[in-house]
Amino acid sequence: MTDTGDNTLTVRDNRTGKEYQIQISDGAIKAAELGQIKIDEDSPGLSTYDPGFTNTASCRSSVTYIDGEKGILEYRGYPIEQLAEKSSFLEVAYLLIHGALPTKEQYDTWVHEITHHTFLHENVKTFMQGFRYDAHPMGMLMASVGALSTFYPESNNITDADNRHMQIVRMIAKMPTLGAWAFRHAQGKPYVYPDNELSYTENFLAMLFKMSEQKYVADERLVKALDVLFILHADHEQNCSTNAVRSVGSSQVDPYSSVAAGIGALYGPLHGGANEAVLRMLRRIGSKENIPAFIEGVKNGNEKLMGFGHRVYKNYDPRAKIIKKACDDVFEVTGVNPLLEIAQELEKIALEDEYFVKRKLYPNVDFYSGLIYEAFQFPPEMFTVLFAIGRTPGWLAQWLELVQDKDQKIARPKQIYTGDRTLDFVPSSERWAGDAGITPGIS
Repeated sequence: MTDTGDNTLTVRDNRTGKEYQIQISDGAIKAAELGQIKIDEDSPGLSTYDPGFTNTASCRSSVTYIDGEKGILEYRGYPIEQLAEKSSFLEVAYLLIHGALPTKEQYDTWVHEITHHTFLHENVKTFMQGFRYDAHPMGMLMASVGALSTFYPESNNITDADNRHMQIVRMIAKMPTLGAWAFRHAQGKPYVYPDNELSYTENFLAMLFKMSEQKYVADERLVKALDVLFILHADHEQNCSTNAVRSVGSSQVDPYSSVAAGIGALYGPLHGGANEAVLRMLRRIGSKENIPAFIEGVKNGNEKLMGFGHRVYKNYDPRAKIIKKACDDVFEVTGVNPLLEIAQELEKIALEDEYFVKRKLYPNVDFYSGLIYEAFQFPPEMFTVLFAIGRTPGWLAQWLELVQDKDQKIARPKQIYTGDRTLDFVPSSERWAGDAGITPGIS
């Protein structure tokens, strides 16, 4: 094969002695190129084996950039630190969906659209009221988001840009309402309808906590802190739930079904439930005095250090720094969570201990977020719902990118078959002939 330049990979197949030149583009090779490497024309070509997609790029994306070694997270090129400090969640949502920051007119229209689509059809309310009193709010959220596709059957027309926009607005608008109603359901309290006079995050807090008062007024510091948490969770590249959204979306199903798949993935304890595990760990430690013994337990393999380390980040998770700062504002209103002192001391010791430094185990976004959620008086089962509300614009931005990407095909990974082959089937009358009460020839 002719060399196409320096930006190629030369592969020698020692089974045949043949060499192959494979083009390198953006630090990757096309997996399909490996298919040409085979023993003979009748044999299957080479493929890659990569459980968990640890080193496989499934798409090209311009939504989120991560440099795990340097601890960098950017949405559409904007550093997460700047967005958390200077922007709002709905502005970040616009940025993720549209690819650029809005003008004043675009932003006002965007906010108006979302504000006036927060209401749900009364049948959705009836549907949610049908769940058991102890139903997990994530299960309720997943089911109700999937059910929205039946209320908006036109949503399956994913080739129409205006239709796509309408479903995206509806999804971002209705997620807080669904999340709040799942919260109220678990408490046996009446569902609270949206208030169009409130901002996105203020409205969510009102639907969560409003009781008999005429108007629920949330503390501005709490509103800002929750808005920041939504921003930090808005997208995070090709994680498990985003991969689920893209994989299901590749079948060209409606966006509600795709996002429901993302919620299902986020429901898993390895994805969305890590901050709850951090709280359990801090409670088990109990006090600062017990931290040295706990650290030794981690080193000896008897304990797990939750909230440290990340699949992508090999440096301090940039989101963790921002959340740590937000803790101060929240605890100023709610009072300091006694677990905070344990968390801060644990972080201090871990960041100085060679064992953890050598392994690049730095605090991640889950280490402090659970403390803030608990300060808001959210039960642990609501933590992942909050995550899902924040992640919705990211899921939709990724879905939108997918349906407009001409390179994308329906997801269909290969497998390496490990089972039996060419077995001869024996009828049940013969297989069971020796069993008690079975007469040969009668089945």
